Amino acid sequence: MTLEYSHPLWDNFQQDLSSVEDLPQLTEVKDKYLSRQRGELSLEMRKLGSLPAEERPQAGQLLNRLKKAVTKALDQRQRELKEGQTERRLKEETFDVSLPGFAPSLGSVHPIRRALREMEEIFVRMGFSVLVGPEIETDYYNFEALNIPKGHPAREDQDTLYLSENLLLRTHTSPVQIRTMEKHQPPLRIVVPGRVYRRDSVDATHSPMFHQVEGLVVDEGISMADLKGTLEMFFKELFSTETRVRLRPSYFPFVEPGAEVDISCIFCAGKGCRVCKKSGWIEILGAGMVHPRVFSMVGYDSERYTGFAWGMGIDRIAILKYQVSDMRYFFENDTRFLSQF
Repeated sequence: MTLEYSHPLWDNFQQDLSSVEDLPQLTEVKDKYLSRQRGELSLEMRKLGSLPAEERPQAGQLLNRLKKAVTKALDQRQRELKEGQTERRLKEETFDVSLPGFAPSLGSVHPIRRALREMEEIFVRMGFSVLVGPEIETDYYNFEALNIPKGHPAREDQDTLYLSENLLLRTHTSPVQIRTMEKHQPPLRIVVPGRVYRRDSVDATHSPMFHQVEGLVVDEGISMADLKGTLEMFFKELFSTETRVRLRPSYFPFVEPGAEVDISCIFCAGKGCRVCKKSGWIEILGAGMVHPRVFSMVGYDSERYTGFAWGMGIDRIAILKYQVSDMRYFFENDTRFLSQF
């Protein structure tokens, strides 16, 4: 670009502009000539007042044309530099559009939660209501109301996590059964899932925090046959229609009679394998008829009403259902494991 009238600033500006190679350098040149405080062109504008009156118009016109020419040249150079940047970036960032893309990483339902949901759905279809309760419990609801007297081994510090003399982290979800029976008269048909706590060391089959689901049915004429039929129907829905259930006599303070419940091995169909230790059966839960003393604690007439209860570990169900070899995998947050579900 040329001016009608030559000016030293224009020659200096063109020389400076020709050496500009990037945007920061262009900014420096712009400030050098157009800055309001120290710009060389701005300083020349301020000198107009000191010129004789007859010279001011011509000098002012020349400086205005010079300013427009400088501004235009700067804008053009800025466009050129930006276009050059874009071209270089496109060359550096080229990629092969024929390469396969990356699938987004999506979350999924945790295997324990997945197992619990399936269990709850089965019980709801069988007419049960799902209830929850506090994880911090009193000694009364966790032990005494369930016919576990003072001095019982289950109350020992080596098994139970006490918060104070009367408060503890619940060792089972059975306290919710007591709270429910205090508020409602029979008939009752409930299941109570939730976290429970024991003073256990962490290994492949134990954890100080795990999950249980308790069940309770109370009505007139309830028997052990109803207990077995309910559990058999549940496990056939949960595993397969070929699953069989057997009860073995056992002792639990809050039921009488009590029983250990086994299911036929879901891996070998009862033929005997490594999982069932060649027995064909897998121990799955404890159950029994509600003890009359438990009914007396909540004001139920044990002569009129009977009931059964059971408790099973949700984590153990998940281990069997998803064939997981180590319980710790559920709690280590390893995405390689969790992404399989």
